[in-house]
Amino acid sequence: MNEPVRFAIVGCGVIAQTHAEGIMNTAEATLVAVFDENEEKGQRFAEQYGADFYASYEQLLALDHIEVINICTPSGLHAEQTIMAARSGKHIICEKPLAIHTEDVGQMITVCHEEGVKLSTVFPRRVGPAAVFLKQFIAEGGLGKITLADAIMKIYRSQDYYDSAGWRGTWEMDGGGAMMNQGIHLVDMLQWLVGPVESVYGKAAALQRNIDVEDTVVSLLQFQNGGLGVIEMTTTVHPDLGQRIEIHGEKGTAILTEDDITLLQVDGQDIQLPRFEPFKVLPDGHRYQIRDMALAVREDRSPSITGEDGVHALEIILGTYESSRKGESIKLNTKKVGEQV
Repeated sequence: MNEPVRFAIVGCGVIAQTHAEGIMNTAEATLVAVFDENEEKGQRFAEQYGADFYASYEQLLALDHIEVINICTPSGLHAEQTIMAARSGKHIICEKPLAIHTEDVGQMITVCHEEGVKLSTVFPRRVGPAAVFLKQFIAEGGLGKITLADAIMKIYRSQDYYDSAGWRGTWEMDGGGAMMNQGIHLVDMLQWLVGPVESVYGKAAALQRNIDVEDTVVSLLQFQNGGLGVIEMTTTVHPDLGQRIEIHGEKGTAILTEDDITLLQVDGQDIQLPRFEPFKVLPDGHRYQIRDMALAVREDRSPSITGEDGVHALEIILGTYESSRKGESIKLNTKKVGEQV
């Protein structure tokens, strides 16, 4: 690899700092440009990280030397900004969710293919050493047939959190609440570990926060492999109790708490785990995905986590919302999902 891949960041909010640090701490990458609609905020961000600030997205996209755009804007802007970047010949790392409507995600993926650019969605939990080990263990039949698999997220976000930015807690820009914004990582991990979800039956509501979207959601899952599961998520639990995934099969049980395996037992015996390298989803996962994209650009290959990888978690979430509105089970497109996995 002769020279670092040149990155630009669009949107200078909280998560953009993690992207910037990831680029700065990756030898194969360099941050050269920044755009934010708030010029003062964007200028400060650019100065902090030694990048050039551009006053318009179009101006930034016109720069030939930029190779990858990191999109860190509110979710409702992802589709349009990704398509614009792709048509400008830029590769894209887009924060989760890729978009807030499945049809928009489909168009994003199609345009990126047409333009010959690479698209990656940010699912940093997938690259954690414990998660990678568990994925292989389950895939090799370590737990046997999976019969029950749950994702539980009980965290805390105050009303002040939602009030801190006008787009938070809105359908138009956030696309959803606890499940879409915070929970999508755990939703993705569950389906990535266990397999596609065939149908969902859910209930979502704002029970404590004054927001348009849900602060609490429960969804009953039917997996394609026949197993059942439950997603239980809220941003109203005080104190914050964190996140975990519990997977039960005919041979035993695995529990992933945050990014560590806290239980792995088969036939009544604890499985000896390897010594994992220390990993924190923030910032380690983002840094891994940034380096992977840089190498993908130079090696002309697909990134390890693609745009297609962002589809099924979104379908599960949107299916849960639809189920909650209609009061009925929603069948998901498992044929399409099965082809992607």
